[in-house]
Order: sequence, then C-alpha cells, then structure tokens
Amino acid sequence: MNWIMIFAALSGALAVAAGAFGAHGATGPAVEWLKTGGQYQLIHAVAALVALRFEAKGPAVMFLAGGAIFAGSLYLMALGLPRWLGAVTPVGGTMLIVGWLWLAWSGRA
Repeated sequence: MNWIMIFAALSGALAVAAGAFGAHGATGPAVEWLKTGGQYQLIHAVAALVALRFEAKGPAVMFLAGGAIFAGSLYLMALGLPRWLGAVTPVGGTMLIVGWLWLAWSGRA
C-alpha cells in the first residue's frame, strides 16, 4: 500500500473542500485563509505525487507534512480557533521550501 499516494490524494480532496467552503460558506478573513490554504495544499499534493513518481520520497513527505501544517493552521483559524495559530503557519511554509530544495538536490546527476 502506498501511504504517500493515499495521503496526497486525501490532501488534494481536503484542499478542494477548503477552497469550496471559502468560496461559498465563509466570511471575513476566513475566506482568504481558506483560499490560501487550499491553494498551497493542492499544489503540494500534486508536487508530492510528481516527486513520488521520480522516487523522491523524502521531498514528497515534506510537501505533504508542510502543506498539512501550513494549510491546517489557516483552516483552524478560519474555523474560529485562536489567531495565535498563525505563528505555526511559517513552520509549514519552511517545510515546503525544504521539500523543494531537497527535490532539487535529488535531481542532481
């Protein structure tokens, strides 16, 4: 069973659901939080699948974990949890950057 692929697919589904909720059910700053979280999570779910295709499992995991932390903190704030969760968002963003750098390193000859 390919857990990375399963998690990437579920991450993509959650991103679409968050974006739809942001477009049709949210108000105020929650709209932008859901839009941003959904966009980043969806991009990195696809990036994880591409990395997995090239047998770069480490970067794929970083994309998924970073996307979950980045988007998850935004989603939680959009659902009314405290705004201090915004301090967690850059941790996920840093993981996404590390995933891209790791993928670049993996591609060297």
